[in-house]
Amino acid sequence: SVVVKPYMRDLLREIGSVLGEVPNRLTLEGHTDAQPFGGGDRGYSNWELSADRANASRRELANAGMPEEKLARVVGMASSLLLDPADPLSPSNRRISILVMTKDAEERLLGGLRVSADGTNEVETQ
Repeated sequence: SVVVKPYMRDLLREIGSVLGEVPNRLTLEGHTDAQPFGGGDRGYSNWELSADRANASRRELANAGMPEEKLARVVGMASSLLLDPADPLSPSNRRISILVMTKDAEERLLGGLRVSADGTNEVETQ
């Protein structure tokens, strides 16, 4: 579901307030199980569902005060990276992942161009 449940909203807001203090940038991923989404024949698939899940989580983190600039990437992964590959339909595969990036990973992802986490300056790295 893309609707953030109250317990998850509380958890994301706690996490968001802490992550706002971390100097590193983040990647936020939404995931689904392998069951095709019911509306897939109308163009809404697990790809859209996972992207919407990631964006709903992003909004909760932002509501907690985490600056948008902290996020390097928000992406929907659908069922391409299962948590439980032995059971592709397991509910545990429906999740989000919040990855705190190293500076090296951030530079690789952004191609050497980086905006500081507080959004105040742009730095080209070698």
